[in-house]
Amino acid sequence: MTDHLSRAVISDPEQNLAIEQKESDHILPDSKMTPLRFRKRTLHETKIRTHSTLTENVLSHKLQFDGRIVSRNGRDACRELIGFFFTHDQSLTIYEYRQFGKNRTNVLPFIQKSIYSHQCGRRKGKQYRLGDFYVGATLTFLSSDHLSLPESIKENTLLKLRITNIDQIALDSLKTASMEQEDDIIIQETNDRLVFKAIQDVLKEKLHKRGVRILTGLGKYFQQLDKEGNGLLDKADFKQALKVFHLEVSEKDFESAWLILNDNGNGKVDYGEFKRGIIGEMNEYRKSYVRKAFMKLDFNKSGSVPIINIRKCYCAKKHSQVISGHSTEEEIKSSFLETLKVACSKSDEVSYGEFEDYYEGLSIGIVDDEDFVNILRTPWGI
Repeated sequence: MTDHLSRAVISDPEQNLAIEQKESDHILPDSKMTPLRFRKRTLHETKIRTHSTLTENVLSHKLQFDGRIVSRNGRDACRELIGFFFTHDQSLTIYEYRQFGKNRTNVLPFIQKSIYSHQCGRRKGKQYRLGDFYVGATLTFLSSDHLSLPESIKENTLLKLRITNIDQIALDSLKTASMEQEDDIIIQETNDRLVFKAIQDVLKEKLHKRGVRILTGLGKYFQQLDKEGNGLLDKADFKQALKVFHLEVSEKDFESAWLILNDNGNGKVDYGEFKRGIIGEMNEYRKSYVRKAFMKLDFNKSGSVPIINIRKCYCAKKHSQVISGHSTEEEIKSSFLETLKVACSKSDEVSYGEFEDYYEGLSIGIVDDEDFVNILRTPWGI
């Protein structure tokens, strides 16, 4: 794979970048999970040409990051993105790694280089700046501004990208040189996080032992309520869902969370955002393994996997209960499939969102990252 990546080409001549990225200590803990951009290769070997007086030295003052699309659509959620934020004009650009055949990987434009602003939340309308870039940050764009996006993405008004990894050495260096001033929004965002944390702490005990069944059931329930199929529900729907799954919170906490989530004031909220706010979500390190496992199963890149393929690929041979003799491989496999199928809207296949819900629920009860990752590595061989 690395040799193929050394020949990858950015196909937009207006944005040719000379990049020689050295591997460093800011990569993910597992070398097998090293993001594509950190594997030593040259994306483009020609000199930078610009139509202005910008120099290569100025353009070199950039921050490089990995990203993923926040989506329950498997094809979109598993797209591999690489982005650059340029501090000289606070512009950014994002590319997508695309595989062509077995031996060729190209890096194609995804978000054109320009100056962009937040499209929702406390910072709506404010231009992106260096402080907005960190692992776990969400970048939002209007889908209508990017006509070349896939149709599945343009169906939604907002395109949400999550930063999954970042060049921490470059970030620290750029922050040292930056003159950015903090503002009152930081205090508001801190208070928002405290509101969500308080709710999550209340629900943590209820979710600890039933996380998988609650999260998979909740995901399926939201889909059933979503008659329009746009991923949006109103306040009454969410209150009803929390009641059905015995996840009630105080009226005060619910209203506080609703005010934050319903930032556009239209009375509807994306149920993925609601779930992430009220219940929380696994960190990006864990999420990267969930995506890798699904990508291994979804070799056709259709966004869903037939149950029969999951049965064939799931290996319970090294499961602790099998090793101890308390259960057989078939018993463990059947138990896993039975729980997973509860989340599925179709009886014969599992979507990425449903697969993610299962492991999101499982993640709640596991403190150590490596313990969680091993649960994925063992049955899926990743």
